[in-house]
Amino acid sequence: MSDKYENPTSDEYMEVVMGIIMSGGNAKGLAFQAIQQAKSGDFEAAEQSLAQASDELRNAHDVQTDLLTRLAQGEKIGWNLYMVHAQDHLMNAITFKDLAGEVVGQEKRLQALENK
Repeated sequence: MSDKYENPTSDEYMEVVMGIIMSGGNAKGLAFQAIQQAKSGDFEAAEQSLAQASDELRNAHDVQTDLLTRLAQGEKIGWNLYMVHAQDHLMNAITFKDLAGEVVGQEKRLQALENK
């Protein structure tokens, strides 16, 4: 087992943390973009943006799962406020993306009713 994640100030550790934060931020931005696209009636683009957001979240979740697996196998994983922030950022992005999917669906329904 490696101890590359034991030191929460190491470059490798901070790259992981920043990767989670960036993926979460990208996902949230794409989800917001999907809402805007749906409001303008471009539902195909909105669905593509939501799919891209899901890909970003999957990347961050894979990193998170790797860390949890390492921890379960007995590897020491250091924790600091940056990692707590990264986890918080990721969870907010997941929630926002889920909500954006609902908003896109409601916008599609609303526009269909208005066009009748």
